[in-house]
Amino acid sequence: MSHKASTTVASAQRQGALIERRNTKMARSAHAYVRGNTAQFYEWLDSSAAPHLPEGPAIWICGDCHIGNIGPVADDHLRVHLQIRDFDQSVIGHPAHDLIRLALSLAMAARGSDLPGITTANMMEAMLDGYEAAFPDNDDEEPAMPAAIKLVMKRALRRSWKALANERLTGSELSFPLGTEFWPLKAGERKAIQSLFRQPELDALATQLRHRESQGKVAVLDAAYWRKGCSSLGKLRYAALLDVDGNVVEGDDLCLIDIKEAGTPVAPRASGVRMPRDPAERVVMAARHLSPALGQRMRPARLLGKPVFVRELMPQDLKIDIARLKRKQARHVAAYLAHVVGQAHSRQMDPDTRTAWCVELRRSHSRTLDAPSWLWSAVTGLLSMHEKDYLDHCRRYIGGKA
Repeated sequence: MSHKASTTVASAQRQGALIERRNTKMARSAHAYVRGNTAQFYEWLDSSAAPHLPEGPAIWICGDCHIGNIGPVADDHLRVHLQIRDFDQSVIGHPAHDLIRLALSLAMAARGSDLPGITTANMMEAMLDGYEAAFPDNDDEEPAMPAAIKLVMKRALRRSWKALANERLTGSELSFPLGTEFWPLKAGERKAIQSLFRQPELDALATQLRHRESQGKVAVLDAAYWRKGCSSLGKLRYAALLDVDGNVVEGDDLCLIDIKEAGTPVAPRASGVRMPRDPAERVVMAARHLSPALGQRMRPARLLGKPVFVRELMPQDLKIDIARLKRKQARHVAAYLAHVVGQAHSRQMDPDTRTAWCVELRRSHSRTLDAPSWLWSAVTGLLSMHEKDYLDHCRRYIGGKA
């Protein structure tokens, strides 16, 4: 078999395995199905079934603002913040889209936790309270951090580089364990990744957290294709282990790097706005607006002719993955997560814009709910659509497996 033919076969095998992984993850629960199906979310919001949304300012939004895309992140001084942590779908768009996406994620988590409908209604009310409390012009009291999120933050603060290495690497060999999660690279991929870190911008990224010069000694010790996530399907995704000074001492001069291809977002951008044409530059710019702690640790680049964004993986970077919500904590979790999103949004607005947006948020109330009717209508409509489609996905997936 020729080299070109073997490469094509390897690519097809990768793609087949990635599709299998995506189908498996999305079949685990209705909540997981929603997380992996951003395109369907926006298709419904663009349909005649969706409610009319309030007039909102054009700002950078996450675009895929579910529970798992918020969590602790470390800044370049190793201070830990709770911020948005995923920007693949980020655009300059409507802030209501982030609120609806988060509300749907919380509602699906409540359904999966067998919580009553009144709890979901209370969560929608708490979301608006927590979101508006993030705006400095409001006198509302900021929500306290719920116990479930405190546990994640405490874990992030205690985490060491050794813990991260134990999760990702093979013992003392300082290499990625090839198998389920990491796959071997093709020759061209390995060569391209080695060339990537000869660029001054990427060299600087690898050394900035250590506050020292590499003097051109950054070297790729190992790299692998990273089989990760639903949104990565069909896109380049790699993990790399770097030595930044030529003297390998675990945890001192090593860093783990995530390299991810940036694609075209499905989230709609606001009309008349200008964003970077390069998808990787868009992702990095969005990160710096929405989550400064993480954005300063990211760089856009090109790899194998594709736009990619590159960041160092830190032990403190964790996702909030609340598998089951408890009734007493649900309202507090909703308020606090919405507060994080509100901080990301409000820092982009001037005082007049913040005031006008808060007025618009509360413009249309439900008769029986202290939350706008457009939010409640969007969440209930999306819930019914996603639950039906989730069951259809499971039926197709089981049929395909059989």
